[in-house]
Amino acid sequence: MSELHKFIFDGLPVRGSLVRLDDAWREILRRRAGNSDTGAYPPAVRNLLGEMAAAATLMQSGIQFDGALVLQIFGAGAVRLAVVEVQTNLALRATATLSAPVADNATLEEMVNLDQKGRCAITLDPQSALPGRQPYQGVVPLSDAHGKSLNQFSEVVEHYMLQSEQLDTTLILAASEEVAAGLLIQRLPMAGVANLAGGKSSEQQDVLGQNEDYQRIALLARTLKREELLTLDADTLLRRLFWEESLTRFAPLQGADGPRFQCNCSRERVAKMIVGLGQEEAEGILAERGGIEVGCEFCGQQYRFDAVDAAQLFIAPVLQAGGSAGAQ
Repeated sequence: MSELHKFIFDGLPVRGSLVRLDDAWREILRRRAGNSDTGAYPPAVRNLLGEMAAAATLMQSGIQFDGALVLQIFGAGAVRLAVVEVQTNLALRATATLSAPVADNATLEEMVNLDQKGRCAITLDPQSALPGRQPYQGVVPLSDAHGKSLNQFSEVVEHYMLQSEQLDTTLILAASEEVAAGLLIQRLPMAGVANLAGGKSSEQQDVLGQNEDYQRIALLARTLKREELLTLDADTLLRRLFWEESLTRFAPLQGADGPRFQCNCSRERVAKMIVGLGQEEAEGILAERGGIEVGCEFCGQQYRFDAVDAAQLFIAPVLQAGGSAGAQ
């Protein structure tokens, strides 16, 4: 079961969170693999999208915001667009659009940033926007301050958090065909905190990149290996990394309260869309193709209606409840 763990380092301006997407991630991959038009994601794209899903979940869980966090990357390369959407309640979905084959070992630069103009955008889309209020969006390049292409997606997010949010952030990400996981360590502002450890003045340590406690914990986090992140349970992982630190851990979020897959598409919505086309056009599609098949543009789930299914849509009760609706 997918789960999210939050914790703080006692007496220090440092917080952390750990996410493991198990069933949620496998459902995303299952829907994509079952789509006869697209097929499964190539391994490099799968791993990139999994890392994005873990990162977006960690970011959404760390903010006070009623709405969707949308994380996307786009640019020149075989991956035209990759998107992850995470709601306030941690329901998530993800997709990637490809324009060409992708090598199994393709790098981020090769997939999205061939012209060095690739971008990462993070959008906060409020649940109930006030009139005239636009979603907040921050955009950063897929390269560092010197124009060098970043080839780890974790580096892209760290760069975003530093440039756009002024927060020291360490992010470790990994994904496979079974699990997408991430560990986030973040420095908190020291102002107003009464129980911080002694030493340098808070003014000195409240400068980006200068807090010694954060730097020490970030160094420990970076010793985490990919296989450990993908295979170790939360208790073992945190104990192995931070056994000398004092942690306060909060109750894990899982099941109905934790990260889980959710897409707005459904067979019922697709049925209403077919009804919206009209019976004559639906029968024309049936005559030409022998069935009606509609795929969700976001999650890849395909919905198939044969002649009998389609005929049932146009009986009176369905028509009364019908109307046009998208598959997403």
